[in-house]
Amino acid sequence: MSTYVIGDIQGCYKPLRQLLTNIDFKPGQDRLWCVGDLINRGPKSLDTLRYLRDLGSAATIVLGNHDLHFLAIYYGVAPSRAKDTLQQLLDAPDCAELSDWLRRKPLAHYDCIETNEGLQYFLMVHAGVAPQWSLQKTLELAAEVELTLRGTDFLHFFENMYGDTPKRWKNSLVGYERLRCITNYLTRMRFCDERGTLNLQVKEGLTAAPEGYHPWYKFEKLTPATRILFGHWAALEGQTGNPLVYAMDTGCVWGRELSVMRLEDHQLFSV
Repeated sequence: MSTYVIGDIQGCYKPLRQLLTNIDFKPGQDRLWCVGDLINRGPKSLDTLRYLRDLGSAATIVLGNHDLHFLAIYYGVAPSRAKDTLQQLLDAPDCAELSDWLRRKPLAHYDCIETNEGLQYFLMVHAGVAPQWSLQKTLELAAEVELTLRGTDFLHFFENMYGDTPKRWKNSLVGYERLRCITNYLTRMRFCDERGTLNLQVKEGLTAAPEGYHPWYKFEKLTPATRILFGHWAALEGQTGNPLVYAMDTGCVWGRELSVMRLEDHQLFSV
């Protein structure tokens, strides 16, 4: 059995299937971890979501910002945007079923894998982890959002999800400001300062860092005990400079590559 982690798919269904064929992925035997942004911007969000749902327990998924945006649109809380490619999915007869399935996915996943180098621990999130958060804090805060998404108040969450504030985590945050801040770290973050103050406007690569800001993983405190898997930041082109922090979004939806890494030996495969 092998465990593969795949970068942002974003509705690129044909590259997804080609890549899984290339690595001889066997759903009854292997596992596929998805770093989020399963859908949107690419041409086949509906096929992608159906396929991943049908993998059942073979697929482990964390939610990305595009996945949450789709849910907000489906539940009538947010309008579609000009660059969205979600209409076929929204019009599908099984959209309600797919939306309910997606809404119950986590924002963080933690597990241990028996690798060629021994037992290793991995945390998978879509975007990043705040500098102040321990592993336990990350999982607890992700669970706060997950419980809200799965509960009866999820519509109010989507109504309050959008926005760039608060810019920095404080334990005293409450209500939807608290949930929005958690969500922004886990699903939207790229640059922050040493106190965790977010800059959510800059989306380019490292040379675009605002003064006083750095990629979030410069400040993380989870490694080396836990390796971090994330997507979201295609401009990194898979490179972080930290051998324990893996950037999995290699920009397939932008005409570059879709990549998976086999966790057992850290071998990378791309199409």
